[in-house]
Amino acid sequence: MQKNEIKIEHGNILISAPHLRDFFKRSVIYLVEHNENGSIGFVLNKPLKYRADELIEGFPEFTARTFIGGPVQTDLVNFIHRAGEIIEDTYKIAEGIYWGGSFESLKELVALGKANPDDFLFFLGYAGWSPDQLNNEILNNSWIVTSPSSEDIFSRTPGKLWHDILKNMGGEYSLMSTFPEDPSVN
Repeated sequence: MQKNEIKIEHGNILISAPHLRDFFKRSVIYLVEHNENGSIGFVLNKPLKYRADELIEGFPEFTARTFIGGPVQTDLVNFIHRAGEIIEDTYKIAEGIYWGGSFESLKELVALGKANPDDFLFFLGYAGWSPDQLNNEILNNSWIVTSPSSEDIFSRTPGKLWHDILKNMGGEYSLMSTFPEDPSVN
């Protein structure tokens, strides 16, 4: 496949190139939507120090982890999960991984003790791209596209995720994982 024929689809992971220095510096993004209308994803490696129940008013006690999902609509809460379709109005991203659903349905499951906090990630905001914007950024070497494992998405060490995924990809990506955050100190 030639570089201008990169296949992108929801369920892919986007890894920021080492040279990015903005909000997306060393970001790993789970792409939940990619179509002719644009793309949406959530940053998996910018954790917050708050639990879901501390951020969502009226939510029952729930120790699920929360993240800065991206720079767009940071007052909006989204979640991905492994709870399947037991949550109403959920959207399947990949085998065993779902996006969103009814907050009321989720609150009920949490209150009944039927939701495992380790199966949920909550995000404030999201990363979004207009039609063809993400394709152009990939062609300009801003993003590396790969397929994730469930362990990548629900990693217990999100601070190491950028490094770990690149290293596991091998070859030039493994070398890239060793680049210093600030090349001037090299």
